[in-house]
Amino acid sequence: MLIGISPLLGPELLAVLRAMGHGDEIAIVDGNYPAEEQATRLIRADGVDLVPMLDAILSVLPVDDFVEEALFRSSKKGDPKLLDPVHGEIEAVCAKRAPGRKVVAMPGADFYARVKAAHAIVQTSEPRLYANIVVRKGVIYPTGA
Repeated sequence: MLIGISPLLGPELLAVLRAMGHGDEIAIVDGNYPAEEQATRLIRADGVDLVPMLDAILSVLPVDDFVEEALFRSSKKGDPKLLDPVHGEIEAVCAKRAPGRKVVAMPGADFYARVKAAHAIVQTSEPRLYANIVVRKGVIYPTGA
């Protein structure tokens, strides 16, 4: 345990987050996602739902502000126009942790390709379908910059 660090962020996940560079992406996916097949690096978060894990990760990971789009979510039935209730929860966490940054809904195949290219995948036990997001890491600016 560490002061100020969510206990959801275990040693393996903290090491991966720290090792990521600017522009690297991390996917946080639900329990149904085929993460084992797609991951370069897989971190299991068994017993943890997606929304609290996303909140914990965004509490320590800066979101890329060098690009217009840095937060990407899956879509209900692969259709970006369809919204599932979990998407509202994902967007609320992102609004709190990365104010002013839009969460982009992606078509199914495009989202799967983005996850497959991610630096790492965190697989939660989230039971709800379409509860998946990719976050592009930003930088931590020097003090006074």
